[in-house]
Amino acid sequence: MKTGLTIDVSRRQLVTTTAAFGLAFSLGAKQSVAGPKMSFDLANPLDGWETIAGSWSIEEIAGAEGGRALVQRATNNAFNVIVAPGGPFGNVEVSVRLKPISGREDASGGIVFRFADGHYYVVRANALEDNFNFYYYEPNSILASIIGGRHFITGVSMKAPALGEWHQLRISADGDRVQGWINGQHLIDQHDDRFATGRVGLWTKADSVTAFDNFAITPISADGSR
Repeated sequence: MKTGLTIDVSRRQLVTTTAAFGLAFSLGAKQSVAGPKMSFDLANPLDGWETIAGSWSIEEIAGAEGGRALVQRATNNAFNVIVAPGGPFGNVEVSVRLKPISGREDASGGIVFRFADGHYYVVRANALEDNFNFYYYEPNSILASIIGGRHFITGVSMKAPALGEWHQLRISADGDRVQGWINGQHLIDQHDDRFATGRVGLWTKADSVTAFDNFAITPISADGSR
C-alpha cells in the first residue's frame, strides 16, 4: 500500500541517517540532522499530514503528475495551512508545483517552513498580485488581533503567475538566510533569524482554491550540502 511518501536513500545512507537521528534523540537535541530527500506523492492518501486550517483533499486535477493532486478548497479562513510528516527541520530546501485555480480576494499558494507552536515562515505566490513575498506568522504577537498575525518581511515585483497554470515554487532556509524561487527565477534572498526550526507544509489565503503537486523536502547539512 502506498503512503504518499518516498525517500531517496541507499541502504548505507539509511543506516547512517538512522544512527544520526538516534544520537540526536539520545542527547535531547531539538534541531534535526541532515537526511535524505523526502518526496511526497500527492496523488495518494495524506498519511501523517496534519491540517491546521482549511479543507485539503486529493482530487483529479488536469496537468498533475499521475492525474491527481492535493487541493485546498476552504474559502472562509484567513489562512489555510497543512503540515507534512517528518521534522522538525532547521536547514532545509523545499519545492512544490502549484496551480492557482480560483479566488476573488486571493488566489495564492505557498510553502510553510519552520512551523512550531503555531508560528511559521511562508513564501507565497499570488495569481492576483504582481509580487512574490516572504512573511512570518506569529499568532501571539501584539498586532495579531489587528492584522491577523501575518507580518511582511520582504518581497519583489513580478508578473503574477497565471491562474489555471502550474508553477514551480522553491525555498531554501539555511541558518538565517532564506531564499525563494518561482519558475526557476531567484527572487528572494533575505536574512531573518526569528525562527530556527520546525515542520514544513503548504499554505493558501482567504478564498484561494489551489492545487499542489510534486512536494519534496531536502534537509541541508551544517556545511550547506544536501
